[in-house]
Amino acid sequence: METTRQNKIARLIQKELSEIFLLQTKAMPGVLVSVSTVRISPDMSYARAYLSVFPSERSEEIVKNINGNMKAIRFELGNRVRHQLRIIPELKFFVDDSLDYVEKIDELLKK
Repeated sequence: METTRQNKIARLIQKELSEIFLLQTKAMPGVLVSVSTVRISPDMSYARAYLSVFPSERSEEIVKNINGNMKAIRFELGNRVRHQLRIIPELKFFVDDSLDYVEKIDELLKK
């Protein structure tokens, strides 16, 4: 069960990461990265961000690239939220495959 503070910080991080990825993906035509969910640890020092990537065939490659550039992304996030947060959490990015799962279930139900 997440506290109210965890939810507020998770929403703040989700909003700022979405804006960061929007600016970064403008250089890559045909790629869209959105932050679907952010989960933050109770001590606010670790955050897991789940990313939806379009096209989904390249999702593993793009998330691996994002995890490789994690320090730069964390630095940019720190610049954006430095007045709201005392500690900028460590970030870890994962592929959010819930939409693919929904499509698969929908396809199975149609059969």
